[in-house]
Amino acid sequence: MSKTLCPGQSTMFWTDRDVFEIPCGSCGADVEFFRDDAKRRCGKCGNIVYNPKLNLGCATWCEHAKECLGYDPKEKYGDAEQGQEALVDRLIGEMKRTFGKDEERIAHALRVLENAKAILKETPGADPKVVFAAALLHDIGIQEAERKHGSNAGRFQEMEGPAIAEPIMKGLKLDPATIDHVVKIIANHHSARDIDTIEFRILWDADVIVNIPDEHADKTGEDMARFIEKVLHTDAGKKIARQKYLSA
Repeated sequence: MSKTLCPGQSTMFWTDRDVFEIPCGSCGADVEFFRDDAKRRCGKCGNIVYNPKLNLGCATWCEHAKECLGYDPKEKYGDAEQGQEALVDRLIGEMKRTFGKDEERIAHALRVLENAKAILKETPGADPKVVFAAALLHDIGIQEAERKHGSNAGRFQEMEGPAIAEPIMKGLKLDPATIDHVVKIIANHHSARDIDTIEFRILWDADVIVNIPDEHADKTGEDMARFIEKVLHTDAGKKIARQKYLSA
């Protein structure tokens, strides 16, 4: 029996846009992706980089998904031992569906996720579910903020994000306590007014680290060191920021 040819995965149907580079969220080095790569390891720093352009929607229903991908997404999502990775994959899918073709916001969320995972490894006591969901959904209201308020200012993101994130998490069967916690993080992720949990601190640091090149490019040397010490909340986040922005 001949192997079924999948137009979505066969390179016969690819164009030059199906091979591209994504900057590593940890060190900034370019990582080459084929369009069907879910994630790759950065050759410079070893960090896992997720593909913001990945679209394997057909795999959720195609009978040849396991043959094509090496695993069946339906089986993976039902495996309790792989629950965290399955949750991350599903959150990524929902985040991408919400942002649509907005690759800049998708890439930002994935970079924040990378930093959050690295900080989480060195920060005992934090709930991974809350950290992963907050990292991927923290900016989920940005497009609605632009549509309704004509601005992507932080206060508008905090206003609009919770109402979009909550049904996403309910659809993924997250427990009410996790949903409430993540919603509160999203509602405060720019202002830090009404929350100071360890999960919030991890998200805050992961987001700030990604934003430094765009928002604080003028800071170098001692100015950057003081900024890192003053603004970041976790020891692991400060360590990552120093490695990225103070290393020679």
